Amino acid sequence: MSQHAVSNQAWLLASRPEGEPVKENFRLVEQPVPEIKEGEMLLRTVWLSLDPYMRGRMDDGKSYAPPAELDQPMVGGTVCQVEASKHSDFKAGDWVLAQSGWQTYAVSDGEGVAKLGELAHPSWALGILGMPGFTAYMGLMDIGQPKAGETLVVAAATGPVGATVGQLGKLKGCRVVGVAGGEEKCRYAIEKLGFSACINHHSDDFADQLAAACPDGIDIYYENVGGKVFDAVFPLLNTAARVPVCGLVSGYSSRDLPPGPDRTPLIMAGILKRRIRMQGFIIFQDYGDRYPEFLKAMTPLVEQEKVHYREHVIEGLENAPQAFFDMLNGKNFGKTVVKVS
Repeated sequence: MSQHAVSNQAWLLASRPEGEPVKENFRLVEQPVPEIKEGEMLLRTVWLSLDPYMRGRMDDGKSYAPPAELDQPMVGGTVCQVEASKHSDFKAGDWVLAQSGWQTYAVSDGEGVAKLGELAHPSWALGILGMPGFTAYMGLMDIGQPKAGETLVVAAATGPVGATVGQLGKLKGCRVVGVAGGEEKCRYAIEKLGFSACINHHSDDFADQLAAACPDGIDIYYENVGGKVFDAVFPLLNTAARVPVCGLVSGYSSRDLPPGPDRTPLIMAGILKRRIRMQGFIIFQDYGDRYPEFLKAMTPLVEQEKVHYREHVIEGLENAPQAFFDMLNGKNFGKTVVKVS
């Protein structure tokens, strides 16, 4: 055990949010570093991933995954180093991908832990080569089925999923239009990621700008935001358009339906008449067995810089809750990761 390792810092889920999560929903505790038994290993968290899905896990409603438990470390994907091992498959110093949550140390029996080998950027296993990249790849390729010459619109265009979707669409010959919050993000989407256009959703005339940027309509809309972006996209969807639905971050903290008329009949009529295919998916439940296929396709694209990736790095576990709130509100630029140790 290294000398500095005197305690295990952990953010516990203290209470379930009523609407937007707040600092009081979390509690920071110092605990003794746990001891390991035969068949176990001690993981030291180096990188913690912060992702929109965590907002759903804070609630106790029925969902695709069990809720995070109260008074336990908040859930989350991590890149760890094995600090000590009594497990035959892992040795001290190994880099691993785990789900050890918002804490400095965790004990594992190896269940759900994957060896990472030698990586130039270990944190990328939480982003472009991990769950967000995998989500982007399968949602676009399997459900979106991009073809050259089609128009692809992607919201949260500079986030880890959206940026990857857009770049993959471009490699497939699509005309890519991004939607992002702010001029700086939109500039990045065009200049660095190579999108044909990017619309700032904070603009007063956002819907008009989007329509002007999609003169031939929209063939694929990669949905990860919902709300007013979906409202502007839906009338522009072409016959036989595909809409992979991976997230609806604009509504994750909503307790009630938005005000206004019920637009369900209008949307259903559009889906029918234009033969639109909308399909929700949960990445590891639907595509878990295809992760090696994704890695094989994505790794060379990243290494050859055909797909660019940007991280938003926060230093220190103590700053995780604020970084999480900022990410839910679009204040991050790139994939949010916390450098824990």
